Amino acid sequence: NIMRFANHCILDLLSVCLSTGEVLAVNMTIPNTLIRGTVGGEALFSVRYSSFSPDLPVIKWQLKREKSVTIVQSIGTDIIGTPRPEYRDRILVFENGTLLLHNLRLSDDGTYDVEISITDDTFTGEGTITLTVDELISRPYIHMESSSVLELSENIVLNCSHENGTRTSYKWFKGGKPLTNETRFVLSPDQKLLTITRVLMTDDDIYSCTVENPVGSITSLPIKLTVYKRSSLYIILSTGGIFLLITLVTVCSNVFCFTTDDVHPKTTKHNGVNAVTSLYILQQKVSLITTLVLFHLVAFSAVY
Repeated sequence: NIMRFANHCILDLLSVCLSTGEVLAVNMTIPNTLIRGTVGGEALFSVRYSSFSPDLPVIKWQLKREKSVTIVQSIGTDIIGTPRPEYRDRILVFENGTLLLHNLRLSDDGTYDVEISITDDTFTGEGTITLTVDELISRPYIHMESSSVLELSENIVLNCSHENGTRTSYKWFKGGKPLTNETRFVLSPDQKLLTITRVLMTDDDIYSCTVENPVGSITSLPIKLTVYKRSSLYIILSTGGIFLLITLVTVCSNVFCFTTDDVHPKTTKHNGVNAVTSLYILQQKVSLITTLVLFHLVAFSAVY
């Protein structure tokens, strides 16, 4: 009997709806389900509803947390009870159910549920809006220990720094163009730090960084990295030339094979006059060795 009565009630309800064209429910529309706000700004949670009932709606807004937090509950625009301290003087409810939240805080970030019900309606209108709250980004600047370096210097770090800004991402530019994916340029996981592992003359350029977040982006002032060229002799020695130098000296000394006997002056008679000859010969050998070494160094300097 109970089931039969329930079925009759449902059929009667459907017949009323079909005959009159009225739906006993609150129909809600949400134009924008994602709102991006800034700290200190405001957020307008815009909703619209329709109902055939002339009664005022009961409007309830909640913030989803582990346990949902009721922000406001009202009959029409009249707020029921006293809002929580953190929302006092920051909320305004409109007749169509829209909520205005002033003076945004980072803690306001989250998902908001809205319910609109009317006594004569069978079904409640429900909807969800997500709010993100971020700090505006202050102008970034690039920090590095020195703006001038010698070529072949290692691990030169450029730091894209800024005071304010949340949920930030970073982009680097060299000479006004996006940084190329070169193996010598290494970015930190958050891309805030740029490390040049080995500096070349081509790295002498203008550098800048752009910081972005959901509410804006801003680019640093450009900074000049000056790269000075190393001497050719340094390049030779730093790239293995020191071993060549040692080899040349060793080979030359072995070829000429001057011995300790050459160090002691030897005298010969020339027309009955004693003359020192060994020191002169030794000087010639040393001079020739030095000339050969310098010749090879100059040759390598020209190549580099």
